[in-house]
Amino acid sequence: MTARILQPARNAMQSGKAKSGRWLLAFDPASPRSVEPLMGWTSSSDTRQQLRLWFDSKEEAIAYAERNGLAWRVEEPRPTRPRRSVAYSDNFRSDRIGQWTH
Repeated sequence: MTARILQPARNAMQSGKAKSGRWLLAFDPASPRSVEPLMGWTSSSDTRQQLRLWFDSKEEAIAYAERNGLAWRVEEPRPTRPRRSVAYSDNFRSDRIGQWTH
């Protein structure tokens, strides 16, 4: 079973940067999920995929994986693009490029 070490992206509801520098160690599923025939619930015999361990740095997560004999791989975060500053007043600039549509 392989452990993934990654730095998760913020979701759409987060605007701040709190807890964004943390690294996550999560396990890949060892067996596929199955549908329980009586009730129709989705189940799995693999309980490790429920385990999520948080670390302050990538090195701490790698050290934990090596100390416990886990096979691991690191997924580096993609670089973020700089935000483009957009203001409502830009619609009324005198040097605006393009036709006025109002």
